[in-house]
Amino acid sequence: MRIPIAATSLLCGLTIVFAQDTSLAAVETAFNNANIPKDLQIQLKPLVLLEVIWPQPSGRSITTRAGQSFPLNDTAGPPQFAVRGALSQDTHKFVLAAVDPDAPYPQDPNVAQVRHILQGDLVLGPALGSQTYKLVNETPALTDWIQPEPPADSPPHRYIFLLYQQPKGFDSQTFVAPNDSIPAREYFNISQFAEEVGMGDPIGGSFVLVSP
Repeated sequence: MRIPIAATSLLCGLTIVFAQDTSLAAVETAFNNANIPKDLQIQLKPLVLLEVIWPQPSGRSITTRAGQSFPLNDTAGPPQFAVRGALSQDTHKFVLAAVDPDAPYPQDPNVAQVRHILQGDLVLGPALGSQTYKLVNETPALTDWIQPEPPADSPPHRYIFLLYQQPKGFDSQTFVAPNDSIPAREYFNISQFAEEVGMGDPIGGSFVLVSP
């Protein structure tokens, strides 16, 4: 059962409104109910909780839970990320990817997956609470964040965030080059990319549903 939490905290001077997941099983269930493992050809047995934190122009931030419907206007970002679990500060680096498997339309996703961010060299940063750490990037993203933009006549899209342990040699991978053009983001396959660079299965994940 997913239980939203109403609370506030501070991250980089921003007030955060929490509605995050509190259960690894709830995240796994949300992914399964949304057919994400099947559609992305991944296996998600989360080991940590991935928090997706959305800064807002008002100065506050919103932390979403897996499967939450989220207003398009609140997704401009770029989002920030945190991880909750039994981790130590010397834990290996992480890779974070976000994809849209529903582009341009869920019923005809003929340019999916669209890559919305691909960031390696993430490390544990400041502690935000008990076993909760902000993720801090040490290098520029391979693919910078772009805001969700489902077509005006589309049903909601799933925007899926996945966290992986970063394998050795990731920084020398050549499967994805730094390129932020829209065509370069299309036809991405996260499971194929993970296999090619040796990332294994994701250790955490979240997703939001965004309507036009």
